[in-house]
Amino acid sequence: MAHSAVVPDIGALSSFAMQTIRQMGDEAIQFYGRGRLHPPFDQNLVTQAELHLNNSFQKAIAAQFPQHQIYGRDPLGEGYTHGAKRYLWVFDPLDGVDNFQTRIPIWGMSLALYENNWPVIGCFFMPATNDLFYAVAEQQAFWNERPLTLVDRGDLSQESLMLTFSRFHQHYRSQFPGKIRALGSTGVHACYVAMGRADAAIVANESFKDLAAVRIIVESVGAKIYRADGSDFFLGDFVDGTRIDDHLIITTPSNAESVLECLQAIH
Repeated sequence: MAHSAVVPDIGALSSFAMQTIRQMGDEAIQFYGRGRLHPPFDQNLVTQAELHLNNSFQKAIAAQFPQHQIYGRDPLGEGYTHGAKRYLWVFDPLDGVDNFQTRIPIWGMSLALYENNWPVIGCFFMPATNDLFYAVAEQQAFWNERPLTLVDRGDLSQESLMLTFSRFHQHYRSQFPGKIRALGSTGVHACYVAMGRADAAIVANESFKDLAAVRIIVESVGAKIYRADGSDFFLGDFVDGTRIDDHLIITTPSNAESVLECLQAIH
C-alpha cells in the first residue's frame, strides 16, 4: 500500500517520533565531544553535525511519510487541509551546542509534530544520558517510561532552583531565595521544570523551532511559558521563524508571580 494512502493514528506517529529521535541521537554521538579545545568553540564540528543530522532526519521522513512537511525546508501552509500536508515536523538537531562539542552531557535534540498549526507530539532526547522526554498534547507526559507528575508546591524557598541563560546576570538583579544555575541547554531546562527538578527556567534568544517540542511537554504537566512581564506567551506567533526578543519564563501558574517578583530588570 502506498504511503500516501495511509492515514497514521497518533500511536503510529508517536512511535515513529520516538524511534526517529533516538536514531538521530545515535548519529549525534558520533560527533559528540570531538570539538577543538583551542579555540574553545568549534563551529565547524557543530555545523558538520547539524548538516548530517538534518539530512538523516529528512531521509527518515521521506521514507515513512513522504508527503509530510518539514519545518524550515517546506513552505508553511496558509490554510486548513485534510491531506497529508497538514502534518509539519519540527526538528532541532542540537540544543546546547557548547556542551555538545566539549563533551558535557547536558545537551539534546527536539522533535515536534504539528497538525494544521496545532501541537500534537513533543519529544526531547538527551543522547549522552539516554533521557527521553515526550508527550502527546493534552495527555500524560513521560520521562523514559515514567509518567511525569509535577508537584506544584506553590511557593519558593532556599531549596528552590531556577535555571537561567548564560548572561542572566547582565539583564537582571535577582532576589530569588534558592539556587540559580545555567546548565547550557534551553530544552534541558524546560524538561527539568516539567519533571519538578527545577521550579522555573528563564530562557532567551529562542525561536519557534527551539521551543516547538518542549512547549508540548511543559504544558502537558500543567506548567506554562510566560513573557517576562507575566503575560501569556503564544509560540504560534513566531511560526514564521522570527526570533523571540522577549525573555521567557517557564514555570507553574502558581509560581509565576513569585518568580517575577524576584527579578529586577537592569536597564
